[in-house]
Amino acid sequence: QVQLVESGGGPVQAGGSLRLSCATSGRMFGNNVMGWYRQAPGKQRELVASITFSGDRTDYADSAKGRFTISRDNSKGTVYLQMNSLKPEDTAVYYCNSKQSGPFRAYDEWGQGIQVTVSS
Repeated sequence: QVQLVESGGGPVQAGGSLRLSCATSGRMFGNNVMGWYRQAPGKQRELVASITFSGDRTDYADSAKGRFTISRDNSKGTVYLQMNSLKPEDTAVYYCNSKQSGPFRAYDEWGQGIQVTVSS
């Protein structure tokens, strides 16, 4: 089981940058995939970016490509989302997610979420 705590959110003006961090604790398996999701008011939660345990594969939503970068430092147990050129439509609650399979079951765990507000 993995516990996740997000930080680094807050208000920012359009065109600005933020770096979200997700501190993890607990056991990670080699098939772990970490993701950042977001949910805007009245909308469904959507995947923003994901990264494999080794970092050899990253995937991005079209809206994030070229502006956001996901990375992870397994020695620190932390996953990052660097967000540049922010737009008002990036305003949402951002959630860190961990997906992995252990010897007996699969795990799908979430952080509590953190607000990002981009003003025009």
